[in-house]
Order: sequence, then structure tokens, then C-alpha cells
Amino acid sequence: MRQAGVLDVGCHSALLTVVRRRPGAVLEPVFSRKVRLSLHETLDRKGRLDKAGMKSVERAVAEAVAADPRPRGLEVFAFATSVIRDAPNRDEVIARVARATGTRLRVLPGEEEARLAYVAARQWAGPTAGQLLVLDIGGGTVEIASGTRDQPSVVHSLPLGARRITRDWLPGSTVPSRRSLAEILQHLRRSLEAVPGLPQAEPGVRVLACSKTFEQLARLAAAQTRTPRTRRRLTLPRLHTAVSLLADAAPSRRAKLPGISRHRAEQSLAGALIAQALMEACGATSVEICPWSTREGLLLEHLGVAPTPAGRPRRVG
Repeated sequence: MRQAGVLDVGCHSALLTVVRRRPGAVLEPVFSRKVRLSLHETLDRKGRLDKAGMKSVERAVAEAVAADPRPRGLEVFAFATSVIRDAPNRDEVIARVARATGTRLRVLPGEEEARLAYVAARQWAGPTAGQLLVLDIGGGTVEIASGTRDQPSVVHSLPLGARRITRDWLPGSTVPSRRSLAEILQHLRRSLEAVPGLPQAEPGVRVLACSKTFEQLARLAAAQTRTPRTRRRLTLPRLHTAVSLLADAAPSRRAKLPGISRHRAEQSLAGALIAQALMEACGATSVEICPWSTREGLLLEHLGVAPTPAGRPRRVG
């Protein structure tokens, strides 16, 4: 039975996932191992990982690989997300991890992450899904993809991630003023307005949100209405409520709010503001939470479930 594995090294964890394909299950979990990281705490103002950060990546990758029960000969695709991809010293980080663990991390361009998130969302949505608009908020970038086929026709990757906006606009541990929140939203809106050909949530378009940021915001909004079923969908009015709740809480208190994890609490407000600006710019009044993203897109293509593109999708902007 065919198996595939992906080691995903991000800001908050190194996650090894091994799955297999069998009748009745597109991706059947075989093994999963997560090692926690806090790389955002090891970045300097230029986004470089310090020595402690590089050491923590070495340790996390070593622990994940050591726990790997994969069959002999199974290749694991190991990749790093934007926290390492965009670091000025990423080559040094990758080289050190390779020397220490024997695992060489690859980096994917933002547009490729957007494409893979779309591939995953398309498979998750099912064969009857029509046109999709896929939104993904990461730490360093925001990915947007749309299309009607197996591969997207348009992809965007924008430097508007939750960690980046937190670092540049919401540093420190104080509760931001309403004026500063308005300035951040204005910056986000102007940045999105400048994107040519930004896909729109026109009638008949299914909008899927593929990220932990959207997932946690949906949980927070659902807790306020006490309707658990709404955890799989986030509307713009409920998102406004979530923004207010996060803005009124100090960063140290946000992890106590329903649905907000301790690891993402600091950047949760920035994530909510990005989600609001993104939905507004795309004309989306609600999004459906999709649990699959770039990682699952890689697994699907390695298993041969999703066809790989004959050519690259059109990059706009």
C-alpha cells in the first residue's frame, strides 16, 4: 500500500506526517509526530534566526526524524515555511540542520504554497465543487488561489502574514489603541487593493479558508454564539466580534479566549485583522474552514491522488 511523508518545519512546530492511500480514504494517517518550536522568539529585527533558533530547529528535526517509523525507502519531503524561507540567513540554517540531522530542508516559493493549498482544498471539497477561492494566512505571507480545475488559474503570495504584521505593527505587550487598529487595517486594505486581478467571491464561488488562523478565529466566534456547528464557517460579522475581543485583551490574556492557542496568541489579533481585510478585499461575507493546506497538497501529489501540473499557474502581480 503506497505511503508518503512530509516534514513541515514552521514557526510553531516541526510536524512529521506519514499517510497512505487506500480505498475509501484519500489520506489515511499512519503516523504523526509534532515537536513544538517558538521561532518567532528567536528572530531579530531583520528576520534572522539567532543561534538559539537554529539550535531549536536542529533539535526539532532530529526528534521528529528519530520517531519516524516509515518503511525503508519511503522518501519524506522536508520543507520549511516562511519563517525560515524568508530569513536572510536561511542558507546557514538549512546547512546546519542538514549537517546535524542528515535532513535537508527545502523551501517553497509562496506561489507554490498557494498552489498546493488550492490542490488540497480542491480534493477536500470533492469532485462536485465548482469554482474555488482559497485563502491561507501564514506567519510571513498570505496565499490566495482560485480556479475551476484541478490546478489554480491564479495564485498570489503577499507579505502580509500574521507574524510579520505583529512584528511591524503590534510589538510589545500593550493593548493597541483604536487608532492603531484603524491604521493597520488601512495598510492591509491598501496593500490588497494594489494587487491586480485579485479573485472575487462572486455568486457561485465557494470560498475556503485553509489555515490555523482562520480555524482559531472560527472557534472563537462560535464560542460567543454558543453554536459549535459554526466552527466550520466564519462570517464577516462574527469576525468583527472576534477582532474586538482580541483587541480588548492584552497579548498575555488572549490565550485564555476560547479557541486561541498559547502558541499563536501573540499574533492572533494581527491574524484577525488580516482575515477581515482579506475577506473584504475579496468580497467574501463568509468562509468555509478547510482543514487541509500546503502539507496535504504535497501528500496528495506524492501519492498520485492529485495530478501535478503540466505547467505553472499564472502568477499575477
